[in-house]
Amino acid sequence: MTPFSYDLMVRDGAARRGRITTRRGAIETPAFMPVGTQATVKAMYPDQVRALGADIVLGNTYHLMLRPGAERVAALGGLHRFMNWPHPILTDSGGFQVMSLAKLRKLEETGVTFQSHIDGSRHEMTPERSVEIQGLLGSDIQMQLDECIKLPAERGDVERAMTLSLRWAERCKAAFKGDVEGQALFGIVQGGTDPALRRISADALVAMDFHGYSIGGLAVGEPQAEMFSTLEDCVPFLPEAKPRYLMGVGTPEDLLGAVARGVDMFDSVMPTRAGRHGLAYTRRGKVNFRNSRHADDPRPLDEESDCPAARDYSRAYLHHLVRTGETLGAMLLTWNNLWYYQSLMRGMRQAIEEHRFADAAAGLRDAWQAGDIAPR
Repeated sequence: MTPFSYDLMVRDGAARRGRITTRRGAIETPAFMPVGTQATVKAMYPDQVRALGADIVLGNTYHLMLRPGAERVAALGGLHRFMNWPHPILTDSGGFQVMSLAKLRKLEETGVTFQSHIDGSRHEMTPERSVEIQGLLGSDIQMQLDECIKLPAERGDVERAMTLSLRWAERCKAAFKGDVEGQALFGIVQGGTDPALRRISADALVAMDFHGYSIGGLAVGEPQAEMFSTLEDCVPFLPEAKPRYLMGVGTPEDLLGAVARGVDMFDSVMPTRAGRHGLAYTRRGKVNFRNSRHADDPRPLDEESDCPAARDYSRAYLHHLVRTGETLGAMLLTWNNLWYYQSLMRGMRQAIEEHRFADAAAGLRDAWQAGDIAPR
């Protein structure tokens, strides 16, 4: 069995070019993970996602616990076989749902009791149960259970959630049995935007010796500048020799800024959700296909793109699909968006290798600022 490992290959400033080795293949970093919440990346076939350059996708522990159920997935051969994705999978722990489903949960020292948003049934998620579910799913990279809170928040509330997350981290580490199977468990640094709390969380997690370290509790209401400042505060206290994962982030601008500050891994529903709502990400920035400016435009979204969705369909047609609610519109724009995100990550990896990351970043920002081509 191939052990989990991380190889830091090149640094350009704080930006890192690396490779994560897992039992199901390598993950080239910086990496963006498409989100497959319910064992599917919405509006995409698995082989499409792979062809776009994704080395790894993300699954959601809470949602898969509710349906089809972790035990059922295990009986069917595990999550990789179930969703026809033989490559690496990362599962979150349910910690984000502690925040997003606050009205449907009860939080205690032992764990979280959720009331299902589907049928009202009750489900207990302890640190041990979270690790057990992720083991049944068979994911390659697993997350500790943590408490994520929305920002801004009172310092006392942030500190309470951070210390609870540390106690849960210890319990997850004790329950984790994936080492013999080449699986990995990541700790999650919490502490809001408070530098002192982030330092306490990072130091404690590093002492527990996880396989990698996630930075949680960001992109939950704070301005982008505060998110970047928090990364600058806590990333230096994470080990150089282990991967760093910024959870739930984000826009192309977020990814660029976080890579510049030493982050290796990202996930976000943004490119797929935007695609389903008529929004395209491109080298010229965002393009909204609900806008009538595209109704008579025969030009493609991006004539220089290697993605057929951007190159082979007219703006007028994409506008028509979006305005009429046709499924093909969501499929094509999601295809384009995931292609753009993976292209962005490839470009950043190459720029780091060639020690020109700062210039490449400036060029990307200039193009986004210039905006889309004028309407015809």
